[in-house]
Amino acid sequence: MGFRYDISFAGAVCENRKPETGNRFSRLLWRECDETGVSLPLLAPPTISGGKQLSLENALMSFLFSPATLGPLKLNNRLVMAPMTRSRADGNIPGSMVAEYYEQRSGAGLIITEGTAPSPNGLGYPRIPGIYSCEQTHAWTNVARAVHSRSGKIFLQIMHCGRIAHPANMPEGARILAPSPVAASGEMYTDSDGMKPHPVPEEMTAEDIRDTIEEYAQAARSAFIVGFDGVELHGANGYLIEQFIRPNTNLRTDGYGGTIEKRARFMLETVEAVAGAIGSERVGIRLSPFGVFNDMPLYDAMEDEYGYLARELDKTGLAYIHLVDHSSMGAPVVPDSIKDTFRREFKGALILSGGYDAERAESDLQAKRCDLVAVGRPFIANPDLVERWKTGAPQNEPDMSTAYSPGPKGYIDYSTMEG
Repeated sequence: MGFRYDISFAGAVCENRKPETGNRFSRLLWRECDETGVSLPLLAPPTISGGKQLSLENALMSFLFSPATLGPLKLNNRLVMAPMTRSRADGNIPGSMVAEYYEQRSGAGLIITEGTAPSPNGLGYPRIPGIYSCEQTHAWTNVARAVHSRSGKIFLQIMHCGRIAHPANMPEGARILAPSPVAASGEMYTDSDGMKPHPVPEEMTAEDIRDTIEEYAQAARSAFIVGFDGVELHGANGYLIEQFIRPNTNLRTDGYGGTIEKRARFMLETVEAVAGAIGSERVGIRLSPFGVFNDMPLYDAMEDEYGYLARELDKTGLAYIHLVDHSSMGAPVVPDSIKDTFRREFKGALILSGGYDAERAESDLQAKRCDLVAVGRPFIANPDLVERWKTGAPQNEPDMSTAYSPGPKGYIDYSTMEG
């Protein structure tokens, strides 16, 4: 049967423990967990103050570095640190090194963490973090506090890998689940056995679907309790939510497969559950129209179907949609028309990402093509990227050979302008 979890409000607690909770937006107390001995202190809800704002007079690009509002949050600038898998969570626990990494980059207007599994079934790559155990959740407390200590804002990205996984990267008893039993082409790296072919996943039953949606909601509750300002659902890059959306990976003939209305159902029910857990104003979603990563081929109806997703997501009251464009890295070009569709149909904030530098980011913001701009790789090697872009200072180049390796090298050892 695989793993089963406590479904009490606080979420991600040790089995057979029911934490004492008040109203979901009040202060929450977790008592120590029997199995780990870990205690979670009394935590206030995440602050919504903007903290110290950056000076427009000193900004090289005035709009990019101006404050912004995102739901209840006041952001110091409009530059978002995009989610990036870094594979430093030994035992799937984000340790002190992870907290230091995000604290170093807290100058971003908003940090979106690396993809984080809502359950053991959601794991895929080696050393990615989870938020389903006491130890993991306690560790994330330190990350949120570290970023807030520098007046930063941080969302946890919830990522269920679905079929993009391998048993060698998962604990015993975890299951590789997907909408349909369709294996992804290519291979997955494992620490124990090197590169291995993607296995054929199990087709999710109706019960599996209900349980998985609840796991997303539980992960969001846990993230909010430990101090995150919100969560981003990973609906891009070939992971579980996108596996339901795309016709090549969703061959179901029930209420979750067939037409786009049915293939979008898992996404929309997950959004509803997560928004119901912490409030829609603290939830965003990442999508990758015209993305082909993880064996997701293009198809004729893609633009029309993603337009449908934009309209349906607008009804949910989400804080933002985050669109992925990997064309700068060799992926197919994402047409401006689909970005314009999301801008027109979705009334919340729009985050665009993909190969931005400061000049292009400023241009798109000034043209109102988006509300925020997300960048990834520049933040890897430049913890102080905001200040470098503001002043026009040279940037460090990332060492991609250490992008996913364990240890501090290429992770927390990049220099800042101060040394």
